[in-house]
Amino acid sequence: MSARDEFENLLGRASWGYDEADPDLIARCFTDDARMSLRIGREGDLVGPFEGRDAIRALHADSMAAQTDQRRHNLSNLWVDKETEDAATVVTNLTLLSIENGAIRVLSSGWYRDELTRRDGAWLIADRYVYLDLPY
Repeated sequence: MSARDEFENLLGRASWGYDEADPDLIARCFTDDARMSLRIGREGDLVGPFEGRDAIRALHADSMAAQTDQRRHNLSNLWVDKETEDAATVVTNLTLLSIENGAIRVLSSGWYRDELTRRDGAWLIADRYVYLDLPY
């Protein structure tokens, strides 16, 4: 498997973890000392950083507990900004869908910038920045 395939696999697995309400799967996609922050809209406040795998897991678990809908995270336009043997910066577009009461709607769009690192032969997210165009 190429490094790019591994990047896509990792980011897809993290998205699947959210969509299937599995915060443990999401947490396993991050390093122990990972960081995550997000901003909604160009003028929005920076939220975070959430520091450490446990804090990132808790953030996702709390968000999932507050939702009544089925979320689907669709990643596209993946591009590798920088890559070395053990580190990479990957950017992907996000379209966030909600399914509830027999209807589907777009909640938001945006993008992720992920700093990835290879640890013990596996790629993990070391730092994630999430930008959303609209609040959801």
